[in-house]
Amino acid sequence: MAIRVVQWATGGVGKAAIEAVLAHPDLELVGTWVHSDAKHGKDVGEILGIEPVGVAATTSQEEILALDADCVVYSPLLPNEAEVVALLRSGKDVVTPVGWIYPDLAACGAILEACEEGGTTLHGTGIHPGGITERFPLMVSALSASVTHVRAEEFSDLRTYNAPDVVRHIMGFGVGPEEAMAGPIVGLLGAGFKASVRMIVAEMGFDADPELVTEQEVAVATAPIECPVGVIEPGQVAARRFHWRAVVDGVPVVTASVNWLMGEEHLEPAWDFGPTGERFEVEISGDPDVLLTFKGLQPETIEEGLIRNPGIVVTANHCVSAIPYVVAAEPGIKTYLDLPLLAGRAAPHLGTGRRR
Repeated sequence: MAIRVVQWATGGVGKAAIEAVLAHPDLELVGTWVHSDAKHGKDVGEILGIEPVGVAATTSQEEILALDADCVVYSPLLPNEAEVVALLRSGKDVVTPVGWIYPDLAACGAILEACEEGGTTLHGTGIHPGGITERFPLMVSALSASVTHVRAEEFSDLRTYNAPDVVRHIMGFGVGPEEAMAGPIVGLLGAGFKASVRMIVAEMGFDADPELVTEQEVAVATAPIECPVGVIEPGQVAARRFHWRAVVDGVPVVTASVNWLMGEEHLEPAWDFGPTGERFEVEISGDPDVLLTFKGLQPETIEEGLIRNPGIVVTANHCVSAIPYVVAAEPGIKTYLDLPLLAGRAAPHLGTGRRR
C-alpha cells in the first residue's frame, strides 16, 4: 500500500515537496494544509499550476488532524511546536526542514510524549542545514583518518530567492548594517546550524568547548543593486556571511558557514564567490584531506531561480526521500544518526512500477 502523505504549507518548499510526492512510486498525496483563505478548497494541482490531482487544499488544521494519513511534510516559514505536537499525537509521522535536525532531547518533552502517544516519528532534514552540514560531512569523513577540521559552506547569489519580505525583514538585506546585524536571522539560522555542528562534534568525538563561536559579517552596496526586495541602495546591506564554529583549545574543529551575496559587483568589502562560482562545499582536513563540491543546487541564471530554485527543490526532495524510512522507524525523534542510508527513487517512466 502507498504511504499516505499530507503537505503542510505550500510555499516554495511545499510546492516542490508536492511535486516530489506525486513522482514517488511509494507515496500518495492525500491532504494539503494552506495558510491562505484564497487557496482553501482549491485543487492542489491548481495551486501548483498543473493538472488537477484530486486533493483539495484546506485551511482547517482540525481537518488535517482527522485525516487518515501516515506522514506530514511540515514546511511553514517558521516552526510551531504546538502544531507538530498535534500532528504527532494524531498518529502522523512528521518530516520537516524547519527544525529538530539534532535537538536536545531534554528540551523535547512535549514532542517525545506526542510521539509515544501517537506511535509516531519526527525527523528534521533539509539541505543547509539538513544535509550539507551534517549528513554529507559525516559520510565523507569516513574516507579520512585523524581528522582535524570539518567545514561545510554555502556560496549563493540571493538575487534568485524570490521572497522579498523574507529577504528584507528576516535575512536583513536592503537595510542598514546595524539593523541587519541586530536582526532575527542570526538566531533563526543558529538554531539549525548549531545543531548541525553539535552533531558532527558528538559523532566524531571532538572534545570541543560547550559554547560554539558565532560570527557574522556584512558588505554594503556601492551602487544600486536590483534584487527581489527592489533596489538595494548604496550603504545598505547587500551581502552577508555567517560562521558557526566548534573549537578545541581555541582552534576551530567544525565550521558551518553561509555566504549570501546579491551578486559579486558593487560590494564593499569586495566579496566574490571565487573561481568556482556558486556552490556548496564539504571539506575534511585529515589523512588525507578531502574536498567535495556540490554544483547544480543553485540556478544557472537569476531568471531561472525566480521561477524554480534548485536549492528549494532539493530541500523538499530531501524531505520526501526520507518519508519511507521515517515511516518504518520506531517512534521518537530520529536524526540521520538513527536512520539507514536514504535514497531517492527512479523516475516513474524508468521504475519497476512501469511493468505492472
